[in-house]
Amino acid sequence: MVPALLPDSGNRLSQHRWPGKKSKFNLVIWEDMSKESVLKLFQEDSTVVNIVEDGSNAKDENKSYDTVYKEDSEESCDVKTKITREEKHFMCRNLQNSIISYTRSTKKLLRKIMDEQQASLDYLSNQVNELMNRVLLLTTEVFRKQLDSFPHRPVQSHGLDCTDIKDTIGSVTKTPSGLYIIYPEGSSYPFEVMCDMDYRGGGWTVIQKRMDGIIDFQRLWCDYLDGFGDLLGEFWLGLQKIFYIVNQKNTSFMLYVALESEDDTLAYASYDNFWLEDEKRFFKMHLGRYSGNAGDAFRGVRKEDNQNAMPFSTSDVDNDGCRPACLVNGQSVKSCSELNNNTGWWFNQCGLANLNGIHYFPGKLFATGIQWGTWTKNSLPVKIKSVSMKIRRTYNPYFK
Repeated sequence: MVPALLPDSGNRLSQHRWPGKKSKFNLVIWEDMSKESVLKLFQEDSTVVNIVEDGSNAKDENKSYDTVYKEDSEESCDVKTKITREEKHFMCRNLQNSIISYTRSTKKLLRKIMDEQQASLDYLSNQVNELMNRVLLLTTEVFRKQLDSFPHRPVQSHGLDCTDIKDTIGSVTKTPSGLYIIYPEGSSYPFEVMCDMDYRGGGWTVIQKRMDGIIDFQRLWCDYLDGFGDLLGEFWLGLQKIFYIVNQKNTSFMLYVALESEDDTLAYASYDNFWLEDEKRFFKMHLGRYSGNAGDAFRGVRKEDNQNAMPFSTSDVDNDGCRPACLVNGQSVKSCSELNNNTGWWFNQCGLANLNGIHYFPGKLFATGIQWGTWTKNSLPVKIKSVSMKIRRTYNPYFK
């Protein structure tokens, strides 16, 4: 029997040994050939069946090989997937560490830059301050040389006080309200004052004014002694200046307190005599008879409220009579000035009046402020928006 070799169809080949009686030879058949094809080629020999069976067995072996190959491939893919995942985690960790390191480096660099910039600014600021100081020194020196070339002349005053100005200059020409220079008897220097030449006949020297809260009245003794503020706005003339005005020879002065509430209601308290003792007695205040519609808050309601004949007090010079303490509205108080926000006044165990208290803007609640406790509405103290204290000369017939 001649061995058969089928045409090449692209299929896998199987090689088998053919066992003949006289000789041996190899038979090559295609692995996917059907039994019918093989039988057509070899119908005369029974060994074809063995060939077919051998081919079938070979096919089974190939299938087994494919299964093993597939399993090996799947296992290889799993390993590759696992490796890829670990690589990703490693890359993420490296990236995170890089970002953290970069952030730290950036912060350190920015901090260094800021420190350098601040040092430069400090240096420039010091240079500017030094230059400004030099300019001020040079300017002062120039002004001093200019002033030295002019003869010194005394300041010309307008009168002893605003009443004196009204009675002298006002008899010749109109004297409007405004700033004037006065030189009271006993004073060692002239000084500027605000004169009210319109209110109730004029001739008033304004010694205190409150209206908008711009000027801080939380002051120490030295400020209340010399005076502070703006004569065209809010101010305190000064205890020493007031003393010079009201203690002139052959004169007496009245005090007028003008009050205005938040709802623009007006009230006043007038005293027909007003004078102060000297600094050694802490400018103790003395008042005459009261008249007005705001009540006599200086004398108060109780004996311990009476501020008449009391020395002036501030937070650093305490003359309020609270030794060791006073009882005010059930509260133990050691300093009336401190209770009234460190303002200065003629306190007597605090009392009902303090026209130098903290100025509160309209509509705001307050416990302490500008006080005139005898001016009430519906049994409650009226909230005061503005106030002024004015003095005007009166003539005592006994002095004539």
